[in-house]
Amino acid sequence: MISVDKAKNIINSQQPNWGEKIIPLENSMGEVLAEDIFADRDFPPFDRVTMDGIALSYEAFKSGKREFVIQETQLAGEPAVTLRGQDYAIEIMTGAILSHGCDLVVRYEDLEFSESEDKKTVYIHLEEASRWKNVHKQGSDQGSGELLISKGKVITAAEIAIMATVGQSELSVKKKPRIAIVSTGDELVDVNEKPQTHQIRKSNSVAIEASLNQLRIPNQRIHLNDNKKELKSKIGAILNDFDIVLMSGGVSKGKADYLPEVLEELKVNKLFHRVAQRPGKPFWFGVNDSGTQVFAFPGNPISTYMCFRVYFIPWLMKNLGRECSKKMAVLQEEVEFKPDLGYFLQIRSVTMPDGLIHGYPEMGNGSGDLSNLAKSDAFLYLPQGNSQFKTEKSYEYYSFDISSLA
Repeated sequence: MISVDKAKNIINSQQPNWGEKIIPLENSMGEVLAEDIFADRDFPPFDRVTMDGIALSYEAFKSGKREFVIQETQLAGEPAVTLRGQDYAIEIMTGAILSHGCDLVVRYEDLEFSESEDKKTVYIHLEEASRWKNVHKQGSDQGSGELLISKGKVITAAEIAIMATVGQSELSVKKKPRIAIVSTGDELVDVNEKPQTHQIRKSNSVAIEASLNQLRIPNQRIHLNDNKKELKSKIGAILNDFDIVLMSGGVSKGKADYLPEVLEELKVNKLFHRVAQRPGKPFWFGVNDSGTQVFAFPGNPISTYMCFRVYFIPWLMKNLGRECSKKMAVLQEEVEFKPDLGYFLQIRSVTMPDGLIHGYPEMGNGSGDLSNLAKSDAFLYLPQGNSQFKTEKSYEYYSFDISSLA
């Protein structure tokens, strides 16, 4: 057996490259950018007015002049007009390009207008103003050619807005891996079937499928019977067709647990088998010469889900450019665990006003107690080497909720 930390290190040493693809900008939400994005012109691209009001010459204002003749109105989206002279001002709107000859914008709230038959005038109720007031200067955010977004960034609406601004109608993103979810066991039947006395419905593969769907990761669910010849034939084809294979069941020491032997015969290089942990001790991990990673989880529901959540999800996110931040929770009840193993304790968590997460143990009835998942919402890792875990100590925390990673 190897330790939990060593198992994580072995898995994290695998850094596959699943390639890149070109997609339309509007379909890029949640994808990982595979190219750098640069400014195709200055940001902003012109001297941009930031308040509705009037544009005028700062020198005229500085000289003490406060009353001006409105020359005309300029709206956003119109070409810049030219100021006739220091006796004039241009009524101007937010987002417009600054009029030629103007270097000051005064907002409507500081103005008083009056009209006669032949002209419209404005009086400025301000004693002080600065040159370029209420003007967003050209290139003050970013200059043409500067880096705006680095590759490896997870694309959100903010990045889409920037890329739209620079005319990036298509972009290169990282390809997501093709994942096969393989359940094994003659005792398993589909969710919509009525099991016989000796059978149970599939749950592990369905839970993994739902989680990957939430993360928008392509996947296919496959079930195989406990027949060594069939397993070898079908798993061989699966290894050729997918980038990652997630297996549930068939890796322990039972007489029908053929997977370790089958994977060895298919030349999948075993990187470890059995981890000093509870649940999930029989966990198997390996990779073949084509770079297909095989995660073979123990079949008990809690074991499968724990290994999937603790080992696979962080590794997958890291290789998609979305590294998971480490979180801690404070144990609220003393726990005794005598086996010299790392223990992934199921907890019910409460986030306190100060941001600390408090963890309340939900012990359940072992790794087969699937119903206990509904009573808990996270795993708390109690490290190997201790048997008594005191209250008010912080331990590594793995929430069941992975929606924030999508």
